[in-house]
Amino acid sequence: MSVAHAAGQSAEALAGQAATDAARRTSVISEFLSHYYATNPVTATFTGVHDYDGRLPDWSLHGTRAEIQTLERLRRQLALSDEAAPAATLRDDATALDAELVRGYVDLRLGDLVGEHSRSSNPALWTGEAIFGVVSLMIRNFAPAEERLPSIRARLAAIPAFLESLRTESSLPFPTLWRDRAIRECGTAQRLLADGLPVWHSALAGDASVQAASSAFAETEQWLGERNTDVPTTPAGNLDLLLLRGHQSLETSRELLRRAEAAMEEAKASLDESVARFPGGTWSAVQAAIAADHPTAQEYYASFERRWREIHAAVSAANVVTWPDWPIRYVPIPEWARDHASSLYWLFYRSPAPFDPYTMYEYVVTPVDASMSPDVQRARLSAWNHSQITLNHVVHHGGLGHHVQNWHAIHRSSSRIGQVAAVDTASRIGMFCGGSMAEGWACYATGLAGELGLLTPLERLSEQHTAVRLLARCIVDIRMHDGDWPFEQCVRFYETQVGMTHDVATAEATKNSMFPGTALMYWLGTDAIQTARTTLERREGAGFSLKQFHDSLLSRGAIPAPLAARILTA
Repeated sequence: MSVAHAAGQSAEALAGQAATDAARRTSVISEFLSHYYATNPVTATFTGVHDYDGRLPDWSLHGTRAEIQTLERLRRQLALSDEAAPAATLRDDATALDAELVRGYVDLRLGDLVGEHSRSSNPALWTGEAIFGVVSLMIRNFAPAEERLPSIRARLAAIPAFLESLRTESSLPFPTLWRDRAIRECGTAQRLLADGLPVWHSALAGDASVQAASSAFAETEQWLGERNTDVPTTPAGNLDLLLLRGHQSLETSRELLRRAEAAMEEAKASLDESVARFPGGTWSAVQAAIAADHPTAQEYYASFERRWREIHAAVSAANVVTWPDWPIRYVPIPEWARDHASSLYWLFYRSPAPFDPYTMYEYVVTPVDASMSPDVQRARLSAWNHSQITLNHVVHHGGLGHHVQNWHAIHRSSSRIGQVAAVDTASRIGMFCGGSMAEGWACYATGLAGELGLLTPLERLSEQHTAVRLLARCIVDIRMHDGDWPFEQCVRFYETQVGMTHDVATAEATKNSMFPGTALMYWLGTDAIQTARTTLERREGAGFSLKQFHDSLLSRGAIPAPLAARILTA
């Protein structure tokens, strides 16, 4: 046999082995996704997978053990190597990319199920899951309301057993602020069931399943009030594991902290310089001007639509990213939810379900109408001012940011995990690995809008302040979960460095404590995107295309931004 023939056989054998490995990975990834939806039925509903709409998850000790066994088996099946594949391989092989993301998800999920941040230590995860198990079926028009009623009744009927698992099988003491959030949600749930459900559909008035669910929330509320909460609000989180396996960051938390603190000094100096040039020369003067710059009550809803069209037209004309005609409409929060939304993890914009039909997305906003007193109208319009509308509700969420990124994830993603990872669920996104791209891109998008000259002077000042706030959240996230700062010091940092009120700072620090590694993903993702762009601009020179860069960045869906950056620059 000739050397050339032997080499040819070897190449054929290697190609055959690669195809076999890819087929096996595809099969395991499919099994993983089936397991993911079956064990997370509320997340499945939000994703547009409706096979489990009548169920709540099994978070009992038995269910947890079964989930751990399945995840460990899937992890072994995907463990061709625990070494991360080269970026060039992940760029060209979607199954290898998804296998890496699944391995990371499993590593973190196993920690979630048994560690200090497990669901057995956080009752707010249970109350949120129970509430949004029902709400998820009310806010998505994937089928006529009559067809959704049986699943709503089934989930209502499942709430007593679900909450009983919390009461009977959770032995850990709860941090006080986590318990207090769960208590508030129990009270809100009872009011929502009594007042909101019958408004949504009259067939639910007096329904036995509604009564049983309400009683279960009342019993859980009383039980929570009697629980021992003598534990710190800032239990340690394994931050470097979250960074490496979830965000796919090659930097440690300490390395990121040094860069974030330096970036915050620079961002604050830039903000202070801009504020000094503003009439009055103080941040309070800027805040007053931003609040005063708002639409009238008559213009309120139309101002969202108008600004959306302006931004869409300008971005399309600049040809910097593919932004299809994916229609969106701004509407008031539905009447059945208005009195309850502010006490829940209620999002004005939730990612469209990847597997549900899409016609018109309804972005809900706080209502302003003629029935309100002039004082209430003024207060709401001041809060929902032009800067808030443009930066938060058009650019970040409803337009260039999340909405565009979600379209690319749903319609263009070569990664099956990236397609669904950033779906908004009952208390956070579905998969931790999707956060740095979803939030990183949305924050980058506000900077891009400024770069394109689409922001007013007040909007630019507000955007500068947001950059400081996001860096502060990153710093607190790291300082808290690396054990540097106690909870109270984190609150003080928000008050002194960002200007938050005590209540807002406490709420922000509480979220930090519940979800380690989450607040830092905004700056981490934005920084990774901007760094990759700068690298390619220098490398490609006049041949660099901003549109090609953005479309390539988004083409794998919500995968970790640091990993996407390595793939793009490989």
